[in-house]
Amino acid sequence: MPYLSRIRINPLRAESRKLLASPRAMHAAVQGGIPGPSEQERTLWRLDPDNPHRPQLFVLTTDKPDWNHLVEQAGWPGADSEHYAVRDYAPLLQQLAPGRSFAFRLTANPVQNTNRPDKPTARQKARTEAGDRRSFRLGHRTAAAQLGWFLTRTARWGFDIPTAPHLDGTHDTDDEPPRDIRITTRQRHSFGKGPATAKEAHVVMNSVTFEGRLRITDPAILTGRLLAGIGPSKAYGCGLLTLAPLPERE
Repeated sequence: MPYLSRIRINPLRAESRKLLASPRAMHAAVQGGIPGPSEQERTLWRLDPDNPHRPQLFVLTTDKPDWNHLVEQAGWPGADSEHYAVRDYAPLLQQLAPGRSFAFRLTANPVQNTNRPDKPTARQKARTEAGDRRSFRLGHRTAAAQLGWFLTRTARWGFDIPTAPHLDGTHDTDDEPPRDIRITTRQRHSFGKGPATAKEAHVVMNSVTFEGRLRITDPAILTGRLLAGIGPSKAYGCGLLTLAPLPERE
């Protein structure tokens, strides 16, 4: 049974600053709240810093977690308030139906596979010169390319993005009408994946947060994406798609 958690983070604490600055450190902290073997647990997480003074961590787990260690290390353990909330995810999944609309948020790592990087790194040049024919996974860097990555994949994720509300029924040009989606944050991350001495183990990614309105086309496929995540870099805060019900439009 899946559970969606929300944990309040206190950004003024030393441990919090470490977690907020490092997706690798946050991943380790998230795994610490799961009772079962980490290799058997499907975990997605996302940091939402809408209010930089009160950032919130969202985590989707298969088993029911315990976040007391995060409260002690990076929250407000002595405060009289709800430090974290854990909710059964099944009721939300049961609301999914063709044609229904939801508000959504997703932080993802938009990437492309190519055999010819425009500006190859020294490591990429060495691979090519050695005869390695595998393609390179490169992150999209511009907002237009990142938005295009998202919009060209929605069908395989079980939904589409409707036209922006203020343009519904009023667009009379041959251009593609704007969709009800926006990019709210874009951030480049660069950090070590393993020990400091392991120069090969290095992660560079461009995380992008998308928000807007989606319309369900295939509930079964969308359910799979909600539970398994979208795109690469899931261990580092990407891939968690969250939904919020919207009033049905007449």
